[in-house]
Amino acid sequence: MTTAHGPTLLGVRHHGPGSARAVRAALDAAAPRVVLIEGPPEGDALLALAADEAMRPPVALLAHAVDDPGRAAFWPLAEFSPEWVAIRWALAHDVPARFIDLPAAHSLALAAADEASGDAESAESDDPAESDASRDDASLRIDPLAVLAEAAGYDDPERWWEDVVEHQGAGGADDPFAPFAAVAEAMGALRERYGDGGPRRDLVREAHMRGRLRAARKEFGDDGVAVVCGAWHVPALGRKTTAAADRALLKGLPKVKTGMTWVPWTHRRLARHSGYGAGIDSPGWYGHLFGVPDRPVERWLTKVAGLLREEDRTVSSAHVIEAVRLAETLAAMRGRPLAGLTETTDAVRAVMCEGSDVPLGLIHDRLIVGEVLGEVPDAAPAVPLQRDLTALQRTLRLKPEALERELDLDLRKETDAERGRLLHRLRLLGIDWGEPAAGRGSTGTFRETWRLRWEPELYVRVAEAGVWGTTVLSAATAKAESRALSATALAEVTALAERCLLAALPDALPVVMRALADRAALDADVGRLAQALPALARSLRYGDVRSTDTGALGEVAAGLAERICVGLPPACAGLDADGAAEMRGHLDSVHIAVGLLPDDRGRDLAGRWEAVLHKLAGRDTVPGVIRGRAARLLLDDGRLAEDEAARFMGLALSPGTPPTDAAAWIEGFVGGPAGAGRRQAGSSAGGMLLVHDERLLGLVDAWLTGVSAEAFTDVLPLLRRTFSAYEPGVRRTLGELVRRGPAQGGPVASEAAAPGFGPGLDEARADAVLPVLRLLLGAEGSGTTDDSDDLLEATG
Repeated sequence: MTTAHGPTLLGVRHHGPGSARAVRAALDAAAPRVVLIEGPPEGDALLALAADEAMRPPVALLAHAVDDPGRAAFWPLAEFSPEWVAIRWALAHDVPARFIDLPAAHSLALAAADEASGDAESAESDDPAESDASRDDASLRIDPLAVLAEAAGYDDPERWWEDVVEHQGAGGADDPFAPFAAVAEAMGALRERYGDGGPRRDLVREAHMRGRLRAARKEFGDDGVAVVCGAWHVPALGRKTTAAADRALLKGLPKVKTGMTWVPWTHRRLARHSGYGAGIDSPGWYGHLFGVPDRPVERWLTKVAGLLREEDRTVSSAHVIEAVRLAETLAAMRGRPLAGLTETTDAVRAVMCEGSDVPLGLIHDRLIVGEVLGEVPDAAPAVPLQRDLTALQRTLRLKPEALERELDLDLRKETDAERGRLLHRLRLLGIDWGEPAAGRGSTGTFRETWRLRWEPELYVRVAEAGVWGTTVLSAATAKAESRALSATALAEVTALAERCLLAALPDALPVVMRALADRAALDADVGRLAQALPALARSLRYGDVRSTDTGALGEVAAGLAERICVGLPPACAGLDADGAAEMRGHLDSVHIAVGLLPDDRGRDLAGRWEAVLHKLAGRDTVPGVIRGRAARLLLDDGRLAEDEAARFMGLALSPGTPPTDAAAWIEGFVGGPAGAGRRQAGSSAGGMLLVHDERLLGLVDAWLTGVSAEAFTDVLPLLRRTFSAYEPGVRRTLGELVRRGPAQGGPVASEAAAPGFGPGLDEARADAVLPVLRLLLGAEGSGTTDDSDDLLEATG
């Protein structure tokens, strides 16, 4: 909107490509001497960086309280944002550009005050990405776009906006100011009908904008000022109010010292579903509409076809042609001036995806939203920790990316080892750029797999972590030392020791080890000792591949293991069901940990641990689930003969044992490692034990058929929990064995059977493999028994 003798007020939709094109056309026509833009005035000093070739949107202005970096707010800008277009226009035409919104020093202080007072209505969101939500129409109590769309007969505000703005071409009319005059008139009518309609703080913001506008008009004249702001604010800026009234609204506002810089942003964070209040549904689509010179539908569908081809889907040029025709036909049937995102998506589903919605998820994530990450120049202000992190990222060739990806590291290679250390140090600082993931290859200690994705909010986390040091190494060391001194639980300190080894923090380890020794000496609870040991054992294992001296750690770990061996048997007596289940988990973890201890101490401790398991397996006062688990661990390690295991099971399932105790023993013996929902190899190993040893299966079957109807309902949940963890194939095989009935009547003799298998040897089935084996080895023979013996001897 423009007046004969007044400033040019350009009301826009934030991140709207149609608004951005119209702003560029209006500025070209108005040729103002200064451009005022909705945004924090602290950013004025950073505007010159927008002309740097290294600055590539989407980017955001980040403001944070100097004394509390976690108190932060973002002002994101995309290439198709009207504010970004206005900034670039001003820099290109050597015209001053200034931000006129309420300073971040006030808005951050007001947010803190509102949170402290519990004023949910006017407080900013805790999510930094939502902190500027109040500047956009989407955060108002009424949605102006929805009201206008409804008045025009549309049920979808986005579709209405596309039809009246995005699909009208550059300028939208011969008069470049006409669209803004129409929008201003509509917003004025809405504000007359609904009042201010938004948060109370908008009145304060608009008062500050009017003050900056008055100053600019005084400096550059009425006709030399252009204002680019949210359309909702245009009527307020054109309203005649006194400077004294506006100063009264601004008087006494709280204030904090703030820092500000540019940071990269992502299309994903611009999307409304990500929680950003001033977001849009389809930033990738809007970026396409803004960037293409012509034929947007054809070019968009060509992009879609290229993406589907990259995913090995068959999409030809004929598909693209047919999809364009269908999208245009749908637009004509629906009375739209141009095919929009709805029509192109419907066309892609029908023509390129054969009616399936599955590929549309990929198209939505990669194109409609997009995984674009902006870039900012090195000249942008940053805390020292951020600069050190940036240097490390370049040295290690770890570029931050918005698209989630997996990174496999071979710790035997120095570069990969340094990458792993960096990611572990960042996690210790609370900067979760990477999350450890299960590797698809080797599970050895020289392999690590990470899932990486850089989020804009991590810049705030880096600023927060800056209080610990100026480099990643010094900051991680200082935080580890502080956590060690403040930790109260033994398991917390052992976990910290493990993380220090993973992150290679040698200076922090002595402090952590002293805290660990102190906590371990004072803690007599076997459960807590058992919780602490696994982390220490893993740490000793990591030291081998990371060349870390773990001697002191080994001493503490051995001491913990010895105390567990002494205290575990009495600690297992008289436990209730919940306590027994928890102790069973400790039994599993300690068993694994003892196996990881170094050979010099591990051999002695392994012998003591074996004696503890034997004691637990044979003691009637120990709950059944623990006795069964102890027997199973001994059997798996070859420390318990199969006949002895069968004897233990026979005693546990004898008629004199209460059914619930017997079911608990079965759960411990044939169940997987403790942990809910673990349908893995460890869970199915107990099932395979029953498959291959029909004596044990016969004992279970005979016991189960003898359980009374009254007791069956009590044992059913335990049995279901145990057997449901098996793989479907294992459960099916067990069912077939029981139905076939070889184990009916109790244990089956196994005179000539190989250990762990059924009785007897089927020589005919064994001989059937010899021709294939002979072919593989290139051996020749008549196939007689003598030739078979020679072949077996040759193969060892």
